[in-house]
Amino acid sequence: MASGIFAVLDDITALLDDVSVTAKVATRKTAGILGDDLAVNAEKATGFLSSRELPVLWAITKGSFLNKLIIIPIALLLNVFFPLAIKIALILGGLYLAYEGVEKIIEYLFHRGEEKTHEKAAEVQENDPAAEKTKVKSAITTDFILSIEIVIIALGSVLDKPLPTQILTVSIVAVLATIGVYGIVALIVRMDDAGYKLIRRYGNKGFLATIGIMLVKALPLIIRLLAVVGTFALILVSGGIFLHNIDYFHHFLPNVAGFLKEFGLGLAAGLAMVVLMTLGKWVVKLFKK
Repeated sequence: MASGIFAVLDDITALLDDVSVTAKVATRKTAGILGDDLAVNAEKATGFLSSRELPVLWAITKGSFLNKLIIIPIALLLNVFFPLAIKIALILGGLYLAYEGVEKIIEYLFHRGEEKTHEKAAEVQENDPAAEKTKVKSAITTDFILSIEIVIIALGSVLDKPLPTQILTVSIVAVLATIGVYGIVALIVRMDDAGYKLIRRYGNKGFLATIGIMLVKALPLIIRLLAVVGTFALILVSGGIFLHNIDYFHHFLPNVAGFLKEFGLGLAAGLAMVVLMTLGKWVVKLFKK
């Protein structure tokens, strides 16, 4: 009896040792997408009233955990019974990310004049629960697609391992990704509050007060930077999905740097999706008349 218990404990210890190694490997492989995930989600989690920042971020974080709770078992099952479905899901998600990224660029280039016109309306919308709910839903949708890629990359690093190791490794990476990304986002969006507290406490004098002033001044710059980085991250992530999951693109222009191919593919796909969506909206309006 005792020997049986020790044998089980030995098996558990061996499994945990194996998982610790595979989790490190999987985390390294997902590091790039996690950086993009941070940039995208930090940009999406900003733009709310100060009092609503943390509640909104918590809502997005819960949505992210739910996303991964849905994705992990489906990915494991599909990997066993229908692996092609994973590629299809990734490509569809890539099209969505490309569309979102290119649409933001088009809005910036051709609709900048409208931003000032609608500034007051945007301020009012910050108090609008419906507008807040819409933005949270958009953030969770984007997180869902990025989570698929994180889970698939993590799973791909342990395909040669037993099923328990696969499950534990992917689950650990998913949890660490969510806590890490949204923990950093929470620190970013609360920078100005921390700065104001330092300024009030030390009365605009001394080293800590200077740190507070720097934090307050840095936040708008960081948010703008994240908006730009997040937009380009959407395009790069989508291009990477096409490059690694469509065989033709994988061998297309072999002498061109992967970074440029990913951006070019994402940009082209995004432009095509914008055209299709615009035509679709036009057709819908036409039939409504």
